[in-house]
Amino acid sequence: VQLQASGGGLVQAGGSLRLSCAASGRTLTRETVAWFRQAPGKEREFVAAKFRGANVYYGDAVKGRFTISRNNAENTVYLQMNSLKPEDTAVYYCALGPSLILSSIRTSAQYSYWGQGTQVTVSS
Repeated sequence: VQLQASGGGLVQAGGSLRLSCAASGRTLTRETVAWFRQAPGKEREFVAAKFRGANVYYGDAVKGRFTISRNNAENTVYLQMNSLKPEDTAVYYCALGPSLILSSIRTSAQYSYWGQGTQVTVSS
């Protein structure tokens, strides 16, 4: 399984970005796929997850601003990020967790496959 994250960049506060996570080697339709982020000197933080291809969950810091979605035809998961703030600056990672249970979706150590990360920088 390989995950390829892309779409990061530099944006002003209040702007938007859309991250992509393209998967190969496994179909994402019924899998749990998540986005995490890690800022310098901080622990990896849960951002959003699509649990077993259905329900979505968000971290408190991004709720109402970010949206996770999936395109089955492209086998790709997206993270639409709106109303970006400087504190959203981080490296964003997508992750796949086969057979994950709901209580574990916010725990990065429970995910088996990771993309390489894409840098998001929000200027004030």
